[in-house]
Amino acid sequence: MELISSERILPALQATAKKEALREIAVKVSEQYPETGAESVYSALLERESLGSTGVGDGIAIPHAKLAGLSQLLVFFARSEKGVHFDAHDSRPVHLFFIMLAPSAASASYLATLAKLSRFLKSETIRNRLLQASSVEHILAVLSELRDLE
Repeated sequence: MELISSERILPALQATAKKEALREIAVKVSEQYPETGAESVYSALLERESLGSTGVGDGIAIPHAKLAGLSQLLVFFARSEKGVHFDAHDSRPVHLFFIMLAPSAASASYLATLAKLSRFLKSETIRNRLLQASSVEHILAVLSELRDLE
């Protein structure tokens, strides 16, 4: 199963603040999946952030939430060249975002995907390749290596 398709990639996030970035992401999600609704996605991501930042450090954030009515796990990728002030654990701006939205009842697949993303992003080489990718196709080529993880 492909985790991320080209339609789920935002190669040039414009926002520079956390709430703006979450709203921009929510709009993209709702464009691809109208049944989610931009406000619902935004509210769910914002609610999760209120529990603690999903900015994990090294320029990475993994905003995630569960949404009622969603039938499958959705993963989006967004990149910010400027960086977003995201209250990350290391206080550095976030450049790479992996957004996970899961059905309300999901637990095992949700946690497994979160763990898989975390392992994938530990590689500085992977992070640099994602930052330097010159097109959606190049980003997708790097992300395709996710399927090789156990």
